Amino acid sequence: MSVHQAVVRFRRSARARAWAAAGAVAALAAVAVTALLPGPPEPPDDDSPADGGGPKPGLTAAVSAPFNAFTDGYDCYRIPTLTTTRDGTLLAIAEARTSGCGDIGDIDLVLKRSTDEGRTWGPMQVLRGAGDDGSYGNPAPVVDSASGRISLLYAYNTWTADAQGNRVRGARELRLAHSTDDGAAWTTDPDPQPQLKDPDWTWVSVGPGHGVQLTPTRPDRPGRLVVSADYRTASNASGAQLLYSDDGGLTWKPGARWGAPEGTPAPSEPALTQLPDGRIYVNARSTATCGTPDHRVSAIIDDAAAPEVPAPGFVPVTGLPAPPASGSVLQLPGGPLLLSAPSRPGAESADRWTLAVRTSQDEGRTWSADGAVVLRERVGYSDMTALPGGRVGLLYETANGTPHGYIKFTAFGPHELRTAAEDLTPRHTADTTPHHNHAVVHGTPRLGNRPGGGKAMRFDGKDDFLRLIDCPDELRIGAGDFAVTTWVKYKTRGQDKESGRRQPLVWAYGQGPTAQQIRIEADPATGRLEATVNAGTGPVPLTSPTRTDDDAWHHVVLQRKGTRLELSVDGGPAAATALTPDQMDLRPTGAFTIHLGTQPDYKAFYAGALDDVRIYGRALSRNDTARLRDGNDLTGEERVHLAFDRIW
Repeated sequence: MSVHQAVVRFRRSARARAWAAAGAVAALAAVAVTALLPGPPEPPDDDSPADGGGPKPGLTAAVSAPFNAFTDGYDCYRIPTLTTTRDGTLLAIAEARTSGCGDIGDIDLVLKRSTDEGRTWGPMQVLRGAGDDGSYGNPAPVVDSASGRISLLYAYNTWTADAQGNRVRGARELRLAHSTDDGAAWTTDPDPQPQLKDPDWTWVSVGPGHGVQLTPTRPDRPGRLVVSADYRTASNASGAQLLYSDDGGLTWKPGARWGAPEGTPAPSEPALTQLPDGRIYVNARSTATCGTPDHRVSAIIDDAAAPEVPAPGFVPVTGLPAPPASGSVLQLPGGPLLLSAPSRPGAESADRWTLAVRTSQDEGRTWSADGAVVLRERVGYSDMTALPGGRVGLLYETANGTPHGYIKFTAFGPHELRTAAEDLTPRHTADTTPHHNHAVVHGTPRLGNRPGGGKAMRFDGKDDFLRLIDCPDELRIGAGDFAVTTWVKYKTRGQDKESGRRQPLVWAYGQGPTAQQIRIEADPATGRLEATVNAGTGPVPLTSPTRTDDDAWHHVVLQRKGTRLELSVDGGPAAATALTPDQMDLRPTGAFTIHLGTQPDYKAFYAGALDDVRIYGRALSRNDTARLRDGNDLTGEERVHLAFDRIW
C-alpha cells in the first residue's frame, strides 16, 4: 500500500475519533490525528540528489535546530530523543559529546524544551555529566499520563585511556531520573537500576528513543510504561528486552527478552510503539550487516512483563532498504504505522543517507515502497512523537558531509505525507553471475549504445555512480590472486586538469592510507590510469604504460598473480610491481562497499563510460584477457559481471 493510500485510509478512519477516551496522553496524541488540518504544501527540492533522478518533492527538512555542533561547549550532539509531555511541551534530549563524535569519552545528557511545537527552543539544560567526565547516554524518556511524571532511563559508564591513548569503555549500568514539572527540573541523585542488568552482561543500554504508555486496562489504573533495551553477554550473545513500570515510572522491572548467539542476527537499538489492538510492535537495527539486504528486524509482543518474546521472536524485515542505524516507529491512532530511518540500502554506517518516513498498514509486517523524504543528505538516528497541534514531530541527526553532529527538528501531517510520497525503491543494474550482486544505481547515469553493439554505462562526472553493497563474502578479496577488468572510455576535461583531482572508475573497500582498498583512477595530469592496492600498510600504485584519455574504448585489466601486481591496457605490456608479504592481504575487516564512478567520500566523480565490469577470484592468462576483449564470456571464478544491459 502506498503512502497516499495509507493516509487516505487514515483520514477516513473512525477509530481516530473514538480513541480520545484512552487517557490524557492518549488524548493528546489523538489530537494529532483527529485535527487533520493539512499543513502548507512544500515546494519540490530543486537539487538533483545523488539518490534521485531529478527534482522531487519532500517534507520540510528542518523547522528548527535544537542542537548545533561546536556550540555550548560541546563538539558534537548525537542520539536524539523526542517526547511530548502531558501539558504539550516538547522535550528534546540528546548526548552532548565534548571531544569529537566518538561513542566513548566525556558525554553529557542535555535537554531543550519547546512550548510552540518545536519552532523555538528554550535554553539548554545539562541533565547529567556537568563537571563529570563519565559517559551518560542513550536517553529513553516516557511520560505517565496520570501524574504527568516524566521518567528518564539512561546508561552510564566510566572510561579510561590505554597506553596508546585509545579510549576504553568501563562497566555500563542503567540509571533513572524523574521530572514532575514538565521537564523544567529533574532529580539529581544517580539512582542506579541494577535489577535491569544481568550479572553476565557486558553491555546494556536503553532505547535510544522515547518509551510508551500502554492503553489503560481500567479507568482507575494508569497504563503500563514500557521502554526498550538491548544487551550483550560475556559469551557474545546479544538481544533485546522490554523494561516496564506499573507505578507511573517510580520503579522498573525487566520484562520480555529475546536473545541470539554470536553470529546470528539479533536486535539492537530497538524502537517500540503500541498497535491498535494493544500489542507492542518493536522494530530494531539488526546486528547482521554483510551477506544480507535485511538490516532491520521486528517482533510483536503481547505482554511486556512476560519472561520471553513470543515465537517467532525477532525476524528480518524484508523488502525495506535501509542501512544499519537506529530508527523510530510511531502508531498513529486509526491510521498507519510510521517508520523514520535512513533509506539508502547498504551494510555500512557510511550508507546512512536520505532520511524518509514510510508507512505500514499490516502491523509492520510489510512497509510501503514509497515514502516521504525528509533530507537527501547524510543522516543518522531519529525519533518521532505526536504533537499537540495535529502533526508529528521528528528529531534527527545530520551534519555537513557526515550523519552526525547537529540535531534538527521538523514536523509533518497527513497532507505532507501524501504530497511528498515518492518511490524509494533503489534502481539496479544486473550482475549476470549466479551471485546476483546487482549494483545500486545513483544519480542519472545513461545506457548508451556502443558502436560494435551492446550498451555501456555513461557517467556525468557530477553525481552518477554505482555501488556493490552488503559486503558478500565472494567480493572480500584476501591474499590470493584476483582480477578486475573493464572497458573504459573518457577524455580528460579542462576542469580535471585545473583541479588535479583523479577520477575514480573502480574503488573497492575503504579510503585513506591505512584502509584496505583496490582502486583504478584516471589521472588528469598524465592522461593515464593509475591502479592502487593497499593492505593497510600503505598504497602500492601502478601507472598504465599508455594514455587512455583519448575518448576511445580501452580494455583494462588489474590483477595479482602470486606476488606480482599488474596493470595492462588493450592486451599490451603490463606495468608491474612485486608485493611484499605485508602488502598482500586486501581483505576488509568489516562491512564494505565497492563503488563505480566515485570514491567512498563522494568528493570525486568519473566523467566517461564503463562497460563489462568483472571481478574474478583468480588471475587471468593472456588468452583469457584476449577472449574478454573479443567479447567472449569467461565465467570461471567470476564474482561479478556487470554487462550494463538495463537499469531497473
